[in-house]
Amino acid sequence: MRTGALVPSLMLCVFGITTGEFVIAGILPDVAGDLAVSIPAAGLLVTAYAIGMIVGGPALTALTARFPRKPLILILLGVTIAGNLASALAPAYGVLFAARIVTALVTSTFFANAVVIAVSAAAPGRQASTVSKLVFGMNLSMILGAPLGTLIGDQYGWRATFLAIAACCAAGLALVSRQVPDARSGSGSGAGSGAATSAVAELRVLRNRDVRLAIAVTAVGNAGPLMVFTFFAPLVTGVTGFPGAAVAVLLLVYGVGAAAGNFAGGRLSDLAPMRSQLGLLGLLAAALVLMWAVSGSPAATAVMVFVLGAAGFSVIPGMQARVLAAASAAPTLAMAVNASAYQLAAAFAAWLGGRVIDGGLGLRSVYVVAAAVTLAGIAVSAYAWRRSRVPSAA
Repeated sequence: MRTGALVPSLMLCVFGITTGEFVIAGILPDVAGDLAVSIPAAGLLVTAYAIGMIVGGPALTALTARFPRKPLILILLGVTIAGNLASALAPAYGVLFAARIVTALVTSTFFANAVVIAVSAAAPGRQASTVSKLVFGMNLSMILGAPLGTLIGDQYGWRATFLAIAACCAAGLALVSRQVPDARSGSGSGAGSGAATSAVAELRVLRNRDVRLAIAVTAVGNAGPLMVFTFFAPLVTGVTGFPGAAVAVLLLVYGVGAAAGNFAGGRLSDLAPMRSQLGLLGLLAAALVLMWAVSGSPAATAVMVFVLGAAGFSVIPGMQARVLAAASAAPTLAMAVNASAYQLAAAFAAWLGGRVIDGGLGLRSVYVVAAAVTLAGIAVSAYAWRRSRVPSAA
């Protein structure tokens, strides 16, 4: 397998798809104005995308479990391209809403299969760092994709943003069609583009205790940093006192930190998977507490924004690799459910953060509550590590 160009090709696809998810925040007012809907109504486009991933990802992955991986990911990319083209050409809000849901439905399934393909081509002991390269595509969508998409929307209209995303995904499709070989056979571990397992086998893997615990770690361990990220703008402006214009720069700093932490976390997870996961979650909890302590200082907060981005993304490659290891017999559905768990963590984080703020504890307390949630993630991770040493009955 041509591993040298395989992972970058898949990374480009991840970049394009996740840019389509994140960029809506930057073009939301233009979409609302052009389609004559309110800002809250336009904001439902974000909710629709998340629900599409949460519900559609596992369902579609189970239904397509017997498909050979290469044809499947090409079809999924084709749906993504069509969904973004439909978004660009949408004559009314309802059409755009439907196009966003259709695009979201294939996102988790594509990412799950892309991870399985990439990891199956990785050298032994390099699974987590290989996952980190795909996650870097997501990092880039935060650092470059969303700002560039917003800039395109400002210059040429929001429809041009979706056209650009469709073009990026089309380029990824062309590369993937060349780099992923036409293998005719494969195991449940997903070797390359070979045939995957049956839907029944994929569903059965969720009975495995270690798989469920690995997914639970993703859901609980990521909720803390996602809570801070959800309320990032009001935290840095309302608590620290940064001007509104500084938010974009601070998000860039967060994105750079996320990219650095992602690669470092991947390397550490390759060396010592569970020990590094516990250590990195501990570092994340400490960073959240320190963020609370220095939140009155703009200079210290700017430094901590980088640290928080690095700590928050350092845990992701190891979590993904842990799910793959636990679900080695039938990994794709487990990876799709894991992606849904991440989306559920984001939804829970937004809800809990809102309750904390509305409850009168104040914006600053979000940092402390996020740290407490991360400590819960450490507890779940420690329990999963202990249980992994006991043979599972599944």
